[in-house]
Amino acid sequence: MIRFVSLLGAGLGLGATSALAAGPDLGQVQQQATNWPAVAMFFFFVIFTLGITYRAAKGSKSAADFYAAGGGISARTNALAIAGDYMSAASFLGISGLVYSSGFDGLIYSTGFLVGWPIVLFLIAERLRNLGKFTFADVASFRLDQTSIRIISATGTLVVVAFYLIAQMVGAGKLIQLLFGLPYLYAVVIVGALMIIYVAFGGMKATTWVQVIKACLLLGGASFMAGAVLYHYGFSPERLFAAAVQTHPKGDAIMAPGGLVSNPIDSISLGVGLMFGTAGLPHILMRFFTVSDAQAARKSVFYATGLIGYFYILTFIIGFGGIALLMSDPSYFKLGADGTTYDKIKDMIGGTNMVAVNLANAVGGPYFLGFISAVAFATILAVVAGLTLAGASAISHDLYAQVFARGRTTEKAEVNLSKASAVGIGIVAIYLGYVFENQNVAFMVGLAFSVAASCNFPVLAMSILWRGTTTWGALIGGLVGLIAAVVMVVLSDAVWVKTFGHPTALFPYANPALFSMPLAFVTIWGVSLLDRTRRANRERAAFDAQYVRSETGIGASTAHAH
Repeated sequence: MIRFVSLLGAGLGLGATSALAAGPDLGQVQQQATNWPAVAMFFFFVIFTLGITYRAAKGSKSAADFYAAGGGISARTNALAIAGDYMSAASFLGISGLVYSSGFDGLIYSTGFLVGWPIVLFLIAERLRNLGKFTFADVASFRLDQTSIRIISATGTLVVVAFYLIAQMVGAGKLIQLLFGLPYLYAVVIVGALMIIYVAFGGMKATTWVQVIKACLLLGGASFMAGAVLYHYGFSPERLFAAAVQTHPKGDAIMAPGGLVSNPIDSISLGVGLMFGTAGLPHILMRFFTVSDAQAARKSVFYATGLIGYFYILTFIIGFGGIALLMSDPSYFKLGADGTTYDKIKDMIGGTNMVAVNLANAVGGPYFLGFISAVAFATILAVVAGLTLAGASAISHDLYAQVFARGRTTEKAEVNLSKASAVGIGIVAIYLGYVFENQNVAFMVGLAFSVAASCNFPVLAMSILWRGTTTWGALIGGLVGLIAAVVMVVLSDAVWVKTFGHPTALFPYANPALFSMPLAFVTIWGVSLLDRTRRANRERAAFDAQYVRSETGIGASTAHAH
């Protein structure tokens, strides 16, 4: 998860992509009057989840409990947690906002996020559970050199977590400033403190249940809102679309494709990043170690795909509902000097990403508005908790325990370091969230997805699926993918022009995954073919044992007794 974009004007291209992926970039917002129903519901959520964290802390006795909830999470519960981790507030508010402003084309993003899950289901889920223990680096280094592969895997994890987390923290601050009427700094500190508590004390158990509760609240709220919209039009989508076409300034054009991403190369690159980036997100991959076996991992992905698909259908209905019900009501817009005219796209109070929030008020009144506002903020809490745990696990399990200590450590020391890392990550996230308050951070989530698709996924997929993969190939290929994704994003319009102020971008596309991901795969393949060392020969020979375990689960770690 997850997962907004600068709301006025064309929040398209990378900005829209990034925002929808995980975190809001609301730009300059005005602090609003305190929404007391939202504050009350948010504090109820916090108190309830802190109680869960307290119980989880009492039950976390080992590293397996802390990192993977002891492998005791059921498939259905894990499916809800995966959905909760993945359905960000930005997906809820951002996609509905894009549908509101551009119509049918908003589906390109929801489709992109959804189609990544069959890749996870058929290529990753079962093999990951059979080969790994706590992190995806366990899998990538199964037959390859532990030190080298864990370093590149942990690096990819921390880069993804860092950029994802900054966007989430900035988005949380802006959202709470806009909805709850609290100062930005207070909001950032609240989010940081809560995510530290969830992760440092409750570990994966607490994080899982926070995500489950958030998923249920989000699905319930979105279902009610979409149902209320359809009820208004006699449960006839045709009547809803007809009303939207009649109301929207673009008319029939909102039912045609091509308005958001008209460049076909950029469209394909966007899809590649969303599809394969999902299979490389470390906080999503960790969820497969929380179930008892590979069959449960497969089931949890299958159920989660259904939940996520259902959710994106709801956002589509909510977006068109916003067009039909809000555009003709001036109370939801900033009016012009004459007190009557307004731009139906640009002048919505709070911007187009507030479509779902304003629609909640239109169909359910102030209390439902408070509920949706609280759910949107709780959604960010759940995502940052998963990100923090993934980052802390990379530091303690991959780098400390396996690289520096080389296995000569105790579970207690490893877990204590992970808790300390969670505290450190939380403090850094609060600081960076404060520093980046007035910066456009949309490109950061685009970079996170690009790195996940160009570094984490190629290393993971090639180490599992191709006998010829060697340590040198995976290491160099992962580094090439990581560097290429970062450089291409920096040279794109989002950073080179809009952030650095140069006249033209050196890289012409907003989304680099179409170029950086194949470059990583080709490098892994080419370097591995050229690697004729003794270690490389041993690694190729070890593929058969890895293949048997990945397909059968013989020798895989099992759920721990409680």
